[in-house]
Amino acid sequence: MEHHHILRGETPATLRRLKWLFTSLGLSGAREFPCNRWGAVPSAVPITLRDSRRADGAQLLASIREEMGDCKRCRLHEGRGHLVFGEGSPSAPLVFVGEGPGFDEDRQGRPFVGRAGKLLDKMIDALQLARKDLYICNVVKCRPPGNRTPQSDETEICSTFLVRQLMAIRPRVICTLGACAARTLLGTLAPMTVLRGKVHQWRGIPLVCTFHPAYLLRNPSQKPSTLKDLREIHRILSAQEGG
Repeated sequence: MEHHHILRGETPATLRRLKWLFTSLGLSGAREFPCNRWGAVPSAVPITLRDSRRADGAQLLASIREEMGDCKRCRLHEGRGHLVFGEGSPSAPLVFVGEGPGFDEDRQGRPFVGRAGKLLDKMIDALQLARKDLYICNVVKCRPPGNRTPQSDETEICSTFLVRQLMAIRPRVICTLGACAARTLLGTLAPMTVLRGKVHQWRGIPLVCTFHPAYLLRNPSQKPSTLKDLREIHRILSAQEGG
């Protein structure tokens, strides 16, 4: 959102944008506007909100990754090749959260780079967004043996870092890919048939659940349903931009 757009549009839209601006300023560490003695914001002091959020987010993410180190907090480290922390923009408007790294991800140390990753790239294209402008991560950061579903103690340990990643970025929307990510963030055991088709809230952030790309590769008949979920994400992002 550009600041000079704030005064355009209807009053409700303006108020929503102002609310987002002030909330974002608070999250970026601002406590007041720089003013001259007459109370006006001086033109020589630009408010670079995006730059501030990006810098703060990048520093927080780097700190979290440093704290993880050569993580051995659960059994998953025993068979890993690389720890897959996550990648993307620290000021991403949208974060995709998957289950855990697969074979290709474990080998390269990057999330969603295999066949499922190529399908995720197509999903991102459908949103008319670029992968580099988003953030992609998983609930667990090490590959489960045989790509099995992470066990509850593994997700409990690793999700503490996931929560901190999300709080560092403070995206406008979170999209969970598959049941593991959805259940972990929403604290539920409900099936995807119940979780899909509605907008949830995670600490004040809209959360949309959809199928994991790996599942879609095995069940292509669910791609139309996933497209509906992506349209909902696009709608939310557009509404927040006032368009």
